[in-house]
Amino acid sequence: MTVPDTTPSEGMRVVLAEDSGILRDGLVALLARRGYHVTAVPDGDQLEAEVVRLANESALPDVVVSDIRMPPTFTDEGLRIVVALRERFPGLPVLLFSQYVETRYAGVLLQGDARGVGYLLKDRVVDVGEFTQALARVARGETVLDPEVVSQLMGASDRDAGRSRLTAREREVLDLIAQGRSNGGIAEKLFLSQGAVEKNVASIFQKLDLPHDAADNRRVLAVLRYLGA
Repeated sequence: MTVPDTTPSEGMRVVLAEDSGILRDGLVALLARRGYHVTAVPDGDQLEAEVVRLANESALPDVVVSDIRMPPTFTDEGLRIVVALRERFPGLPVLLFSQYVETRYAGVLLQGDARGVGYLLKDRVVDVGEFTQALARVARGETVLDPEVVSQLMGASDRDAGRSRLTAREREVLDLIAQGRSNGGIAEKLFLSQGAVEKNVASIFQKLDLPHDAADNRRVLAVLRYLGA
């Protein structure tokens, strides 16, 4: 199901790093039509240089978007540059995307303060509504993870005794919590009442011995830390 493209974008500043010229130009055109101010670069070195230049002009971007694998080795250049930028400019919102699920990269990205961090698969980027909503959420300081990344993280933790105590419904709710969904968003997705979701969330936190916090981002961090991400 395609997410409606209703995300406000006017004036949002984006720095985009993608080595594929076709994808890069396509994303620039897509975002520009929706009111974003986009600067696009083809590799990690130029990404770093552009963000530093903007910082020197007191105009850090609202969000940095980068492919993980870029020249020259096509391994983890984008990830390493983004992590370095986050260390230099704490709280800089970043959204990484990749062709494949790389759970170890998600773990590196989420170390420390994971506010304003996102990780999507490239297939998700072609869904305009989903992509722009992810940009807006990351820019607001939320944590956004691709459902497939969450699914694999969940699968890696299935042996844990705490997780085994969860019901099937609670596992569904936990999966959506880890994606950064609010209680309202979970209720809509699973066709449940708000009260039913709240009961499931409370039960999950109790069974996993996690702190109950109303902030979506801290809920995500608690779940991800439990999963060992």
